[in-house]
Amino acid sequence: MTSPLASLQPAIELRDVVKVYEGGVRALDGVDLVVEEGEFVAITGPSGCGKSTLLHLVAALDTPTSGSVLVEGRDLDRVHDMSRFRREQVGLVFQLHNLLPQVSVRANIEVAMFGSRRSARGRRDRALELVQEMDLEGREDRLPTRLSGGERQRVAIARALANEPRLLLADEPTGNLDAASVDRMIGVFHQLHASGVTILLVTHDHSVAQAAQRTVYMRDGRIVEGVDAR
Repeated sequence: MTSPLASLQPAIELRDVVKVYEGGVRALDGVDLVVEEGEFVAITGPSGCGKSTLLHLVAALDTPTSGSVLVEGRDLDRVHDMSRFRREQVGLVFQLHNLLPQVSVRANIEVAMFGSRRSARGRRDRALELVQEMDLEGREDRLPTRLSGGERQRVAIARALANEPRLLLADEPTGNLDAASVDRMIGVFHQLHASGVTILLVTHDHSVAQAAQRTVYMRDGRIVEGVDAR
């Protein structure tokens, strides 16, 4: 059971975060950001502004050069089992869905639950539940190659939600989709937000960013403006 105190912590907090890559490239330059529990926040800005770097730090796929990244009050620098953290606390969705092409939709979703405490039957039941939630009924036994781009991305979201994380991180999830699929994907994000999932979404598409509750703008590794879209 989640401690009552946990709900008082922001879902995400970045404190004076700097990220410098080899060659002195300063991808993030003193970023401060708070995302409250249950918020739907979009980060947007020109290519190379640091938005994907920020998301990767929150996902513990990279580490900051300096500063602190906290998820639900936990400083990621002090998390020892990063694989478990990513499996249990965050769901990750990328522009390239990275589905396993040789196994079915259901199996692709179940893969995310390997290493969890769910039984084989429990993994199957959870996968089929997500198939229904993502409006993929009748496609659970298909290979990803037999799905449309929008369907593949919904499978990727289902996989990200398999372990019931409270935080969903999405990096350009609509980048390869047509307009109709983008609209449907936005509907999926609204449903997830309404169910209480905190969403941090990186996008260069202003129509996608406008669907969020709040939009944060970045330029040259800094947050330059925040807009409340409610």
